Amino acid sequence: MEALPALPLKHSIPKAKMFLVFLSMVLCTALLCLLQIKFSKPKRKDFYSFEVKDLKGRIVSLERYRGKASLVVNVASKCQHTERSYKELQELHREFGPSHFTVLAFPCNQFGESEPGSNQQIAAFAGNYAATFPIFSKIKILGTEGEPAFRFLTESTKKEPKWNFWKYLVNPEGQVVKFWKPEEPIESIKSEVVALIRAIIVKKREDL
Repeated sequence: MEALPALPLKHSIPKAKMFLVFLSMVLCTALLCLLQIKFSKPKRKDFYSFEVKDLKGRIVSLERYRGKASLVVNVASKCQHTERSYKELQELHREFGPSHFTVLAFPCNQFGESEPGSNQQIAAFAGNYAATFPIFSKIKILGTEGEPAFRFLTESTKKEPKWNFWKYLVNPEGQVVKFWKPEEPIESIKSEVVALIRAIIVKKREDL
């Protein structure tokens, strides 16, 4: 008896096409997810990656201070440490700035309400000490409204200011390397600043 011819597989080809389409969709989706994870991964923050406002309310990128050593201080006009601290900060800034070092001052009224004035009044007060270092707009440090740039300092050190004139030494890469309470002597700060500036100068010479 003659064998019957094989019937064509009517459904095999469409099923194969559907499987290939499905597989392609899965692979494309997986690839898109990987790319999204790669590019949406937040970059590591450092102090110089933030923006703040100056005393006139203009936005300032702290990126302009990258490559320098910075002493970041929460200042106040009506504090028992004010006179001594302003004089010492100006002395540091005058002696070591501005090529490799700068003092960056952030007025804050959260400690004993000792910085009650407006930005304009703060600027006028700093003029009494012939302050030439940058002074930024009055900020909050404590609580949910804390300035992100300053919050970076406190989170890096796990040390939140408990009063005015806490000082944080930031290296050229924007990382905190040291901090001081307001009552600590200027000599200890100066020696750390000098060491950091020397390291900056040596590195610049090596890169030439």
